[in-house]
Amino acid sequence: MKRKIIKIDEERCNGCGICAKACHEGAIGMVDGKARLLREDYCDGLGDCLPACPTGAISFEEREAPAYDEAAVKAAQSAKAGAAANHEKAGTDGERLPCGCPGSESRVLERAGRETAPGAGNPPAFGPGGDTLSALRQWPVQLKLVPVHAPYFDGADLLIAADCTAYACGDFHGRYMDGRVTLIGCPKLDGCDYAEKLSEILSQNDIRSLRVVRMEVPCCGGIEHAVREALRQSGKVIPWQVDVLSTDGRVLSR
Repeated sequence: MKRKIIKIDEERCNGCGICAKACHEGAIGMVDGKARLLREDYCDGLGDCLPACPTGAISFEEREAPAYDEAAVKAAQSAKAGAAANHEKAGTDGERLPCGCPGSESRVLERAGRETAPGAGNPPAFGPGGDTLSALRQWPVQLKLVPVHAPYFDGADLLIAADCTAYACGDFHGRYMDGRVTLIGCPKLDGCDYAEKLSEILSQNDIRSLRVVRMEVPCCGGIEHAVREALRQSGKVIPWQVDVLSTDGRVLSR
């Protein structure tokens, strides 16, 4: 039959996997780092994946394709839900992105010996071998990769940082990361607006506070703007503050 169905431009696809996550029917998957329409009969032609694509690689086309098989989609969704329940029983708390990368599976990082509350200037903590302990409490850390729902968001104090800040600030872990869930990104290089993702995180989780750390360069203002917009969209009143760092690591304003 001839019907409307999605078309994916592999040249424009950057392999982020967001469209596969947005496709509730499971029609889209990742193959060799690119989004592919794996099941034409799973595509309902409604296009939830279109606005999710940051590069505009997805469009509609009218062509011969199998009819949408709702029964098969529901069966696949039930099987996926069952697998997720089995993971939960097995003690895993992660949500893996559709790109299939094991490194994108969300998990809490245990930091014995570094149980500190959020605050500036916490001294370094050392492990048994003398190594300085990281203050990172969760994985993934990239804002584009982190799932909206994760156990570490419950009651979290959130740090949203431009990725260059960790290199400019010598005591970044003790000053900013200790006691906080850390999300990083670059509004210029990532080429996307984080506001929608952040709004979902704020709306659907119990976030206690926000700390934004950005560089003094103008393009870095995008991450601050995204947080402002996310707060507005979420409709929540959450305490937040912004630290602006110079390129040599000084705190210019807070």
